[in-house]
Amino acid sequence: MEIANPYDRIGHSTTTIVVSQHGDGDCVTITEALHRAAEMREHNGNGMVLRRVAERPTIEPITIRIRPGVYRERVEVTLPHIALIGDDPRTTTIVLGLGARMPANASTIGNTDDGTADSTIGNTNDSTPLGTFRTYTMLVDADHVTLRNLTIANDAGDGRDVGQAIALYADGDELLVESCRILGHQDTLFTGPLPPKELQQGGFIGPKQFAPRRVGRQWYRQCLIAGDVDFIFGGATAMFEDCEIRSLNRDMDVNGYVTAASTPEGRVYGYVFRGCRFTDDGCAPGSVYLGRPWRDFARVALVDCELGAHIHPDGWWDWDKPRAHDGSRLSGLGLHGPGFDPNCWPDWTLPNDPAGLAWYSPEHVLGEAGMTVGGPDER
Repeated sequence: MEIANPYDRIGHSTTTIVVSQHGDGDCVTITEALHRAAEMREHNGNGMVLRRVAERPTIEPITIRIRPGVYRERVEVTLPHIALIGDDPRTTTIVLGLGARMPANASTIGNTDDGTADSTIGNTNDSTPLGTFRTYTMLVDADHVTLRNLTIANDAGDGRDVGQAIALYADGDELLVESCRILGHQDTLFTGPLPPKELQQGGFIGPKQFAPRRVGRQWYRQCLIAGDVDFIFGGATAMFEDCEIRSLNRDMDVNGYVTAASTPEGRVYGYVFRGCRFTDDGCAPGSVYLGRPWRDFARVALVDCELGAHIHPDGWWDWDKPRAHDGSRLSGLGLHGPGFDPNCWPDWTLPNDPAGLAWYSPEHVLGEAGMTVGGPDER
């Protein structure tokens, strides 16, 4: 399978909905625009077979253009073939501030259609903590979705105070995220699916808790992703291309971990960072690990990346999971910068990956080679 032109779904779109907070668009909130898109699909027979691409029936894409502004609302994308396009990530921001330790009945999500009132996640009697997977600012739970020129942020604050706080919860196949800023602290970006089983009772409470575990492909291009602890985590097959991966300073001996992959057993690829820059905002030298395996079969590859001095010489920490030494694959190829010392990487990692550059091309990672069986819970 070849990688489709990532612009195809927008270039063929004949329907555009404009969101503006100043009354000169079709909708005031992004949530209202998504509701309108759903109504259009329903009116057109659920959007079935409205055009053909390469002799295959597909759904007519809908583009939602988001004018500059700060949109403090929870955005849930559940329709396939949707593009959310901002003017500029510096001027078009979607933000919410929910943390895992906050009580559900006090957590407002501000996404009524007219933008004039807030609603809460839990009912008035639900004072339980939100937990990680109900904190998201944006949820993408659909295939063939494009996000471009947006800032998606969770401004709840330091995880030591508020717990985990997801900015983008991405769970779908053929997701393209381009020229976006994804900002938070702990657990900024979750790339679904969830692992097959939770380690702590109630740990997966959220929108996909009971859903089948289906591994999707995600492509992040020319994005800034910022956080501190496990701020890129999950089980997706995801390519990060020409991105800045920025670690935030917590003034600690260990400032954090970039990745916490939970790649399902049997997957060919997990996370691939290609041509990325690993930067920081003042972290002490050697205080940030590239990652730790959330589950035993974590797969993370860094290819032609620049590692800043904040990266720990060891590169990786095993999270006190010796069993992950055999199941995981944490590797580098063509790495450079003050944060890379191949002689210090643990013997269970691969600082000089023998697989070769071609193995980590987008065509391999996101194409047919990446489409193996997606874990024990799939179908």
